[in-house]
Amino acid sequence: KFLTPTTLELGGKNPCIIDETASIKVTAKRIVWGKFINCGQTCIAPDFLIVNEKIKNKLVNEIINQIKHIYGDDAQVSDSYGRIISKKHIDFLSSLLNNENIIYGGKIDSENKYFEPTLVEITDFNSNLMKQEIFGPILPIYKYKDFNEIDEIIRRYKDPLALYIFTKKRKFGEKFLNNYSFGGGAINDTVVHIANDRLPFGGVGNSGMGKYHGESTFKTFSHFKPYISKPFWIDLPLRYPPFKKKISFLKKVLKLIE
Repeated sequence: KFLTPTTLELGGKNPCIIDETASIKVTAKRIVWGKFINCGQTCIAPDFLIVNEKIKNKLVNEIINQIKHIYGDDAQVSDSYGRIISKKHIDFLSSLLNNENIIYGGKIDSENKYFEPTLVEITDFNSNLMKQEIFGPILPIYKYKDFNEIDEIIRRYKDPLALYIFTKKRKFGEKFLNNYSFGGGAINDTVVHIANDRLPFGGVGNSGMGKYHGESTFKTFSHFKPYISKPFWIDLPLRYPPFKKKISFLKKVLKLIE
């Protein structure tokens, strides 16, 4: 019955790519912050990591170090670590870990809605864990050998709400900006783009439509009314039929211009 203007932010699986040039410590710190803030329940959290095989082990070790540094040896007693929104979501997240290779974490206290920061090593993308948005403190980690692998993975998860790249190579970062569709993101950080109200925020394709934040919100929910105001004193006859003689005249003019 009604045509209602709509802006949709839908989410998706947000990839985070780390090449061999990235600063291990800073990268790990920013990933831990972006992934586990609000216990992983943010639509733009990095959903999974794609890490160069040359630095994968070092990065995983540093991520574990940063988890302990930020939340302590037991995140459950940390006043900086959140809780899962409901028992239902705890059960959902728990089911995603079935038959997965947990390399850190995995402790769950359903009664208190606690889900430990958890790292999972993955070798393929066919499990339930990799078929849907996680929206929780589970971080799958995949190691890649070359860019072709990255390309295949990103095209598998088309139009994510966010995409993150960690690299010291400008051209490596530009490959993603220029060749892939995603809502927004950051180079050498996670999540921070949402804090800048001068940047429009929203999804594309599968992850949503429309943008908001700051001026973009005003534009999204406004109609820009275009119009032209003309005087009466000039009224070119060329615009009105019949056109036969006028077309001949225009052809002659065009030939002179050429």
